[in-house]
Amino acid sequence: MSEKNSAGEDETLLEFPCEFPIKAMGRASLQLEAAVLEIMNRHVPDLGEGAINFRESGKGNYISITVTVQARSRAQLDAIYMDLTACELVLFAI
Repeated sequence: MSEKNSAGEDETLLEFPCEFPIKAMGRASLQLEAAVLEIMNRHVPDLGEGAINFRESGKGNYISITVTVQARSRAQLDAIYMDLTACELVLFAI
């Protein structure tokens, strides 16, 4: 997602603000849904209508939660991913 420029500073291929989908996956539970939504609302308090999409696995044991955010900066996205991956209910985030 980023490269270093000649001065050693992070560069990003994204132009901000931009719409950016973030997906968190874990075992299907209301606790996972609540945790992901709490994390997302902490970083993006103005989630738009239709920004959240849930999809269960074939057997219903797992769920993916995709939240499309209006990202303002790389730092904001990094903070979201750090909080999601730190959450014990989230198996992984992409």
